[in-house]
Amino acid sequence: MKLDKIRVGIIGTGRISGLHAIEYVNNPHAEIVALCDRDLNLAAECAKAWGVPQATLCEDYRQLLALDTVDLVEILVPHHLHKPIALAAIAAGKALSLQKPMCMNLDDATEVIDAAAIAKVPFKVFENFIFYPPVMKAKSLIDEGAIGEPLTIRIKSNPGKSKTAWAIPAAAAAWRQDKSQAGGGPLVFDDGHHKFALAWHFMGQAEEVHAWIGETTAPDGFVFDAPALISFKFPNNRYGNLEVVYSPELEIVTRHYAQDDRVEITGTKGVIWINQGHGALGSPAPVSLYRDGAMTEFSGMETGWEASFVHSTRHFIHALRTGQPPKLSGEEGREVLKFTLAAQQSARLGRAVSI
Repeated sequence: MKLDKIRVGIIGTGRISGLHAIEYVNNPHAEIVALCDRDLNLAAECAKAWGVPQATLCEDYRQLLALDTVDLVEILVPHHLHKPIALAAIAAGKALSLQKPMCMNLDDATEVIDAAAIAKVPFKVFENFIFYPPVMKAKSLIDEGAIGEPLTIRIKSNPGKSKTAWAIPAAAAAWRQDKSQAGGGPLVFDDGHHKFALAWHFMGQAEEVHAWIGETTAPDGFVFDAPALISFKFPNNRYGNLEVVYSPELEIVTRHYAQDDRVEITGTKGVIWINQGHGALGSPAPVSLYRDGAMTEFSGMETGWEASFVHSTRHFIHALRTGQPPKLSGEEGREVLKFTLAAQQSARLGRAVSI
C-alpha cells in the first residue's frame, strides 16, 4: 500500500492525542478527517484546537472505521482495547498506528501481527522515544563508532512533581491504576515501554531479565510501581539496567509529565549521555560524549518531548508514501513487549527469566 495524501482518523482524543496530532496537522501529505471518542464534546474540542473543524466526529470506533474517507487509523485508547480495535481496523483495510504497548500479552500481539500480514495493511506500533532528537543524535554517533562497541546501557526514569506539568484527567489516571485495563504498572509496564525500546534500540534484544518492582503511593493516592530496578543481559557479554525512582518532592521543569529521563551508554572507547525526556533536571547538554580524554557536548537540537512524536509520525507518513517498513513494525513492537513482560514476570517470580 502506497499513499500520497493520507487521510487520518484518530480513535481516542485524550490528553496524549494532541501530541500525535501535531505532525498530521502540519505535514502537507496528511490530514485529519475523523475523530472518535466516547465523549463527543472532547472530540469536538480537539477538532477545534487542531484546526480541523471539518473532521467527522464519532462516538463509536466502528463508525469511524466504516468511513471510506479514512486511510490511516491512529489508536489511542486504554491497553485492553488495543487488540479488538486493531483487529477491526485491519479488517476494515485501514493502515494502522497502534499505541504502545501494543497488546496485553504476546498471544494477542501475534494475532494482530498475523492479521495485518494477511490483510497486507501497513502496521506500526507507535514508539516515540527512539525518535527523540537527542536519542537520534546519540544513535548516529554510536553507529559512527564514537564510543567503540557498546558494552552497557543505564537508563534512569525519575518521576517527581512539577509546577509546570500538564494536568492529567482523572479518567486517564484511573484506568492506569486498573491492571485489567492497563496490563501492568504505570511506570515499568506502561511508560517502561519507552525505556525497554531504548535498550532494544541501542543494544538489541536482551537474553535475560531480572527485576525488582516496588510500590509507592503518591500524596494524591496514585500508586506507582516504584522504586524498581530491572537488569538486562544481552548477547556477547553486554549488560544494562533500568532504574525507576519516584521522588515526591523533586521539582521537575516540564510542559508534559512530571518526569525526567536519562541514559548512559558505555563502550570500549567512550561514553555517551542523553539528558532530558519528558522533562529536565536543570539545563544539561542534550547529548554529551566522552572520548580520548575530552568531553564534547552537543546542543542545537529539538529537546521538547513533542519533537519525538513529530519525528515518529513523520517517519510513518514517509513509510506509507514510499511503501517502506515502519518503525516500530509489529514484529519489533512484539520484541519490546517481550522485554516488558519479562520484567513483570521476573518481579513476580523473584528470579531472572529468559526472553
